[in-house]
Formats: sequence, C-alpha cells, structure tokens
Amino acid sequence: MKQGYFIPSTHHIVETDIKRSQFITHIGHATNRAEAEAFIKQLRLTHPQATHVCWAYIAGAPNTTVTSMSDDGEPSGTAGRPMLNALQHSGLGEIVAAVVRYFGGTKLGTGGLQRAYGGCVKEALATLPTQEKIAQTTLVLECGYEFEALIRHLLTYYPAQLVQCDYGEKLSMQLLVAIDQCEALKADLINRSAGAIQVKQSLEK
Repeated sequence: MKQGYFIPSTHHIVETDIKRSQFITHIGHATNRAEAEAFIKQLRLTHPQATHVCWAYIAGAPNTTVTSMSDDGEPSGTAGRPMLNALQHSGLGEIVAAVVRYFGGTKLGTGGLQRAYGGCVKEALATLPTQEKIAQTTLVLECGYEFEALIRHLLTYYPAQLVQCDYGEKLSMQLLVAIDQCEALKADLINRSAGAIQVKQSLEK
C-alpha cells in the first residue's frame, strides 16, 4: 500500500460573483508554513484594493497539525474556518487557499459569508489539477567499490533515486526510496551482497 497523498500541481484560480461581490479563489502548493504565507503575501500585493484576502492552509501531509486560517476582517469564523474545513475534507496535502473579495455593496450575513467562502474553495477544489506525492525515506549505504554496479543495477527496478555518491575509503551512497518499497530494496541489497552492503541510516522524508 502506497503511503502518499495528492497535492496541487499548479496555481489554480476560479472567479465567482455572489450578490455583486467578486470572489477570486486561488489554490496553490505549499510544503511548509513559509511557502503558504509567501503565497498569501503575494496575493495581497497583487490585489491591493481588495476588501478582504481570507485564507487557510495545510502545510504538509493531510493529517498535519501545521494549519492556519484568517478571516482578514470578515466576522469571526465566517471565512477562514469554512475554507480550512473544505481543505481538510478534500484529503489533499501541502495546500494553501486564499479568497480575494471585492465587496459589491450587498451584505451576505454570517451564514451567507460561511457558505460563500466555503463554497468558493469547494468549487475551486472540484477542478484543481493534482499529482500524487509518494512518501519517501532516505537510505545511506556503505560497502566496497565492487558493489557499485550491483547497487546501480538494482535501483533500476525500484522507485528510487541516487542523491549522492561519495568515494572515500569505502563507497557511500545516499538514496531516496518510496517507503512502501524500502524494505524490499534493503532485503535485495543485503541478499545479493551476502550482507556486505550495510544500510547505515534510514530517515523519513
């Protein structure tokens, strides 16, 4: 079973008019809090005349606690919370949503605002292009130089990437491997080398 999740693959924009107010929803990719906040800051610069720029994000895997939201001047709980709820129910990770509002003169009321902001994000999510992100782990191998060809050959059969190769007293290779294939690759390397290839480190990424 793959231990991964889906993330936005592009900056996605959807515009909606609700009772003469213009709502422009932006969905983007953010691997961490800094990237999410930079995305929001850029939108504020792009829309300096906007009445509100409300936002929410999940800066990591779908179950991460690194989340945040803002009503940006709208009544408390009417914008950021319904936006974050929409993101959390989407099952997506590493995602930031911002809704730029240009007020059209008609007040929507508390319930109307909640439906507007939550609905705008849901509408944008329905057409959002996504891609799968597979959870990976880092393996550091150490062995004699005679095993380099074997390792490189085995890597062609696995979802793995050679990140670094150091030629010191022994050969040291750093690999990025899909978590669901990690144990199989480790077993293959050890069996094929009769234990001569040592896995020195394994870190989730």
